[in-house]
Amino acid sequence: MAEFDLSGAVQYHYDQFPPQSIDTMRLIRPLASASAALARYDQMLKGMHNSEILLAPLRNQEAVVSSRMEGTISTLDEVLRYEADQEEDEATDPNKYRSEAVEVFLYGRALTQAQHSIEQGAPISPWLIRSAHRVLLGFGRGASLNPGEFKTEQNYLADRSRRKIQFIPISPQALGLGMDKLTDFINSDEWELLIRTALAHLEFEALHPFKDGNGRIGRMLITLMLWHYGAIAAPHFYISGYFEERRDEYIERMRAVSQDGAWTDWILFFLAAIEDQANRNLAKAEEIRSLYEAMKEEFRRILRNQWSTTALDFLFARPVFRNNIFTARSGIPAATAHRFARTLSENGLLETLEAAAGRRPALYRFEPLLRLVRD
Repeated sequence: MAEFDLSGAVQYHYDQFPPQSIDTMRLIRPLASASAALARYDQMLKGMHNSEILLAPLRNQEAVVSSRMEGTISTLDEVLRYEADQEEDEATDPNKYRSEAVEVFLYGRALTQAQHSIEQGAPISPWLIRSAHRVLLGFGRGASLNPGEFKTEQNYLADRSRRKIQFIPISPQALGLGMDKLTDFINSDEWELLIRTALAHLEFEALHPFKDGNGRIGRMLITLMLWHYGAIAAPHFYISGYFEERRDEYIERMRAVSQDGAWTDWILFFLAAIEDQANRNLAKAEEIRSLYEAMKEEFRRILRNQWSTTALDFLFARPVFRNNIFTARSGIPAATAHRFARTLSENGLLETLEAAAGRRPALYRFEPLLRLVRD
């Protein structure tokens, strides 16, 4: 790193985690507001008949935004198109797609794998974090950066445009103890959950345990903690939008913890993020639910068949799909599913991205849903 300026770099806060004290008086009202907003969002989640289906596109959009913060630029449509082809044929050559799209797709897969591990009883641990990282960096530029392995060399956070080192994370020699201390803290109930989540996210980013992918895993950890410890009923909470809009402040608030011990200021920033995103997530989820109810009536009217709601559920879970997957996996009799796709396309509810050609089935997009999620 000799070509980078180290003069203004902030060092990791050795022996300061968890903090000995925070200004709880400053946190009372922001904590109450954030908790209330999160509770309203959770109530909506509990009222959804199947949040895994209805909110699946939001998980993909979170993957797009979180990855964009690390310089991986893709679009929701591009990721969903790869996902559709990958579902049709797991041997699909990822090299046919931009590596950025595949990397974003792997974010969603890593989060889903971590969710399933927790559902099977696994704690949030170094093993779980390494497992998610191994999936996240399974292809593309990350595949050569030791997926699933903690760093063995000192890493740095740099402002590359100014060639300045901003932050020096914990040393590799101290990382093992640091990760153990972090995961013990995560799994302890001594701190209120939102404050614990704020501190855990900050500490993970300060440890920066991997050569690459730390930001994405660290933001994934927020959702997993809120869900695992009961703040939300399902692992659907998307916070990257707030952090991306305030990226400079996000970085500076974290640096100030190591530089000045500004733990309370960081927690305040984090609670504001939780409140803002809970309100945004609630509004977006309600729009999606309203669309679902409207489309349920529309599908009944157009399809005139007992399988119309089953078809709708499939489209919400997979708004971009190959027709043979719809026919084979929707649970609808094949001939009926084939007729549904044609009817929905004729009525403008499905857009044809690729017409059927030879043995290659048609590729469709459910635009009414994607139009909502892209915003």
